[in-house]
Amino acid sequence: MQLSERFLNFLQQQLNSFDAEPAIKSVVVYIARPQEGSSPTLEAVGKWPNVSESLPPVEEDPQLRAPSPDRRWYPLQEGSILIGVLRAERCTSDEVWPESLDRHLQSTAFSIAQCLGLELDRDRLLDELKQQREQMSVMVHQLRNPLTALRTYAQLLLRKLDPESKQRDLVEGLLSEQAQLSRYISALDELNQSKLPSSNLSPAPLLLPPVLPSSGTLNLKSLLEPLIHRAAVTASLQSKNWSGPKDWPSWTINQRSSKEASIAEIVANLLENAFRYSPSNCDIGLYLNNRGICVWDSGLPIPLKERERIFEKGFRGQNKNNGQGSGIGLALGRRLAQEIGCELRLTIPPNDFDPSLPDKGNAFILLKPYKENLEK
Repeated sequence: MQLSERFLNFLQQQLNSFDAEPAIKSVVVYIARPQEGSSPTLEAVGKWPNVSESLPPVEEDPQLRAPSPDRRWYPLQEGSILIGVLRAERCTSDEVWPESLDRHLQSTAFSIAQCLGLELDRDRLLDELKQQREQMSVMVHQLRNPLTALRTYAQLLLRKLDPESKQRDLVEGLLSEQAQLSRYISALDELNQSKLPSSNLSPAPLLLPPVLPSSGTLNLKSLLEPLIHRAAVTASLQSKNWSGPKDWPSWTINQRSSKEASIAEIVANLLENAFRYSPSNCDIGLYLNNRGICVWDSGLPIPLKERERIFEKGFRGQNKNNGQGSGIGLALGRRLAQEIGCELRLTIPPNDFDPSLPDKGNAFILLKPYKENLEK
């Protein structure tokens, strides 16, 4: 185990507290380190006075084999496990150790043991993180192979189809989804290689690889159309009624800032929820106007007591079927919306957003920035 600078500084601070103890000659702290094929060794990691000479492990120091009335050992324990010891040597050979000195040594041993336990936890977590990152690297590498094969097969199939074939949209949809999966895998790989943030003051980075253009602008219509095509296919498979947008407002066609590419992620999550949690024969749709984007369904209204809590990370409402879902989609969507100056809210019933929508069900509304709505 590699001890951190923070622990070593804390340890030395604890040991320096014996400057005011005239009866103490020296204090040494040892930690238990495992050895392959033999008993653990007790290795010195701190001493007072802080002299430059190094000390051997306990089992290799012949002077420590003989008992002495001027020496005391204080265990450093994590529960019932011995993780180290504190050794104290006094200057005189009085028969009785001062009670105040004994309490000081016990208190120091307890504090060091607590901090060392945290250090061991930290070391275990870092080891687990390292193993997880190694496993993720292998999984990312292995996932690329079948994805590449899927792309190859889809491209070959596309070549065999006539230009007017009704199946071309399906195959092109497969290629689009394969490209999106590749972006997610690349993002996972990049996240796995990056260092964790050193400060907890900034928000955690988001793992989002939408279709980000190389230029500084984008066309929202081009981002949403693949999602609409996917929704239509999903509705057919699930025996649900899909209603796509009939009009495209100018703000979805005109070039906008590339940071708004996250809108595609928000809408994708909303559509997935609508299909996952709505009953068979339910109506589901995507509606656009100059105020924003609406993903609606005609299913059972979300209970009143849950209408705000569903935006909390990890919360899953009582209508969630089959135990599916992780409870992060809506929380992530609201956070993404806020980061681009939009607002994600729930409206019940859908026709409260627009009279042409159903008078029952649920509607998740992604409102454009307030200033833009005022200008319309």
